[in-house]
Amino acid sequence: MIIVLLLLLLPFSVSSHGCPPEKCGSFDSIPYPFHLHNTSDCGENLLSDAFHLSCSNSTSLFLTIGSYRYQVLHFFPDGGGILVDFPNDTFSYSSLCRRYYDLRSFGFQTNDYFGISSDNVVGLYGCGDSSLCRSDCGGCHDENTTTTFASSGCCYLLSDERGGVWRVGDGFSVFLELGCKGFACWIGSSSKNDVVKHGIKLEWAIPSNLIHGVCDVNARIVNVSSVNLGMRCKCFDGFVGDGYAKGMGCLKACLKDGQEAYGKACYAKRHDRSKLMLVAGILALCLSIATLGALFCLLKRQTITKSGNLDLDQIRSQSSVSFHKGRRTRLFTHSELEEATKGFSDDQKLVNMGERGTIYAGILTDGLEVAVHKVHCTTETDLIQVLSRVKIFSEVSHMNMARILGCSIDSGYTPLVVYEYPGNKTLEQHLCQGGVDGNLGLDWHTRLTIAAQLSSVLAYLQSEVFPPVFHHGLQSGCVLLDHDLSVKLVGFELFNCGSNGSTPFSSKNDVYGLGVVLLEIMVGSKSVELAVGKIRNGKVEEVVDPRLYYHEQPVYRKEQMSIMADVATRCLLFGGDGRLGMNDVARELVHVTKESIDNIGSRRIPAGLEETFSNSSLLQMISLSPDSIYVP
Repeated sequence: MIIVLLLLLLPFSVSSHGCPPEKCGSFDSIPYPFHLHNTSDCGENLLSDAFHLSCSNSTSLFLTIGSYRYQVLHFFPDGGGILVDFPNDTFSYSSLCRRYYDLRSFGFQTNDYFGISSDNVVGLYGCGDSSLCRSDCGGCHDENTTTTFASSGCCYLLSDERGGVWRVGDGFSVFLELGCKGFACWIGSSSKNDVVKHGIKLEWAIPSNLIHGVCDVNARIVNVSSVNLGMRCKCFDGFVGDGYAKGMGCLKACLKDGQEAYGKACYAKRHDRSKLMLVAGILALCLSIATLGALFCLLKRQTITKSGNLDLDQIRSQSSVSFHKGRRTRLFTHSELEEATKGFSDDQKLVNMGERGTIYAGILTDGLEVAVHKVHCTTETDLIQVLSRVKIFSEVSHMNMARILGCSIDSGYTPLVVYEYPGNKTLEQHLCQGGVDGNLGLDWHTRLTIAAQLSSVLAYLQSEVFPPVFHHGLQSGCVLLDHDLSVKLVGFELFNCGSNGSTPFSSKNDVYGLGVVLLEIMVGSKSVELAVGKIRNGKVEEVVDPRLYYHEQPVYRKEQMSIMADVATRCLLFGGDGRLGMNDVARELVHVTKESIDNIGSRRIPAGLEETFSNSSLLQMISLSPDSIYVP
């Protein structure tokens, strides 16, 4: 309701491209992607000539489809349809409440951009098949009154599946086969208090090959029912607008002082307060830079001896202030971690992350199992970043994030970060080696739960932690599993180690990386290059791990595999540029996991999921069904 009211109240001309509003007759503004003029200023913003309208005598708006020309009567506020008049003024029959037009006068059927909406109610007369009549929509109404008139023809609901005559994608000509001679069309129910809009509602869409880059960053792609492979943009929950980057976009919606507010009003403070906060922020930034500079100089001067070796006592005294305030973290010595990992031998290696370092399994002298992340820094700045992020990560707590126990900084520019290690190897090892102790590996329910836990902890770190925490190196080797096969995530990027030294910290890389891991979970190995093409061609059964015995699974599990394959594909297609958010991915996977638990009947929601969504706005993910989203 909020979205509808906003779209009705806000002018459709509000857009990111700043083009002047186009008017015609009673239409004060024409919504994107429809347009009148292909001017030099706005031509680059036009989506397709299929949405070009013409304004006759500055009073009437017309849409041309093929050889037919339809007058536009109304733009629906949901952004997915328009109401057009009948194609000409000739009619075959007139009753007290409406005209019946010749069925042959509306020969249009679905094309790449437009289709007849199933919201229409069609009145028919002269039909030879009386089964077309529907008793629950037989009346008709005047648009300006609530008077109900008797209809002399049959009434047919296009959304009603009982008849089986008209299907989505058909035109009205299918009724000719049943002997019908004329038709009328309107939108709205037949209750006495409803105002009926006479005309034909057309649903519009964007072809799948043109949708890329069209949606706002805060919108997702949804499929259209009446146009084959047609797509539209829809704003995420909590945002309102048309969803198009070159249209209105998506504005943040919120409650402010008990009133609905949108856009900047959801973020901005009072003008004078904003200036004060800006000045305070600048001063705080300068103070932080000065403090870090002084700390660096102090460390460099006091911890490096004349021989060039690091002074362990000094490094302990400087670092204890930072780490002993953290969540049960401590400083380790390089020698004790080297002993724990058997000299960082290849046999202890869990995952090699390239320039981000290597993680080894180890056992401390007290018997505690640990995972040691060996980081290779090249400058003092890198080392300071590592120490800073270890402190941040050590203060974040989540069931599916491996707890940071501490670090070692007495080995020069090769700091060692110590995680708890649950001792049941990595997801990559389970997938590639077929499990441990000779078993057949992970069953489908376990894989689905791992996917849901992994997406949930990433969504939690991005949405519920401030400042947000990103992984930026996600792979199946970074997913440790405990003895209950629950996720313990490790291997976070600890400093900007990109080739240009400034890797951006955003959610985009994590969504894409999650897509790769989801495919590995489906395929059962790291060889996923051919999987995307087969999934997009509808051949999910050809990519599923043979150990899952796809053809022997019940229908609901096959559907779950198709959903995960679809989610993984969309992560790869739309995660890299930010059009698919981690919250949306987690919502879908948690929903599917909950359905799986319901089907099994005897299992409860895994603890990691409970923690992710407790005391969090993401709690809705458990109960909400995701919109129908489809990638061709």
